[in-house]
Amino acid sequence: MFTISIPGREKVSIEHIILDYNGTLAIDGKMIDGVKEKLVQLSQSFHIHVITADTFGACGEQLQGLNCSIQILEADNQSKQKESYLKEVCKKNIIAIGNGANDSLMLKCADIGIALIQQEGVAIETLLSSDIVCNHIHDALDLMTNPKRLIATMRV
Repeated sequence: MFTISIPGREKVSIEHIILDYNGTLAIDGKMIDGVKEKLVQLSQSFHIHVITADTFGACGEQLQGLNCSIQILEADNQSKQKESYLKEVCKKNIIAIGNGANDSLMLKCADIGIALIQQEGVAIETLLSSDIVCNHIHDALDLMTNPKRLIATMRV
């Protein structure tokens, strides 16, 4: 967990990182190189949650051995399912990261919502629901190990 003071905003404490899987941690179902190692490092300080529709059915295998919670969504109303997970399981102190339309409510409800572009692009409603936009998952995850980057981006 870390706490940061962002000029012009309230102090923010982060305990949980909630991540979409495909389009965020993986492309076409395969984990992006170097992501697992960063998640292992971050899991020493944060609770890691992966919440996904698991489009390619590879999430469990790709995340095997990682200290994280995995939630596979039902087919209908995935955006609401992600929002409910955030509100019921984690409640507060959350950074959420995603790119798809079904991530928009999750990013909006998080203390800090990060939208990713990457190869899949980002849904416009997710972009508009985010606090920060990153080009790549490595950039987004590095914000947790270099919190002054968060401060620089979010100060008012």
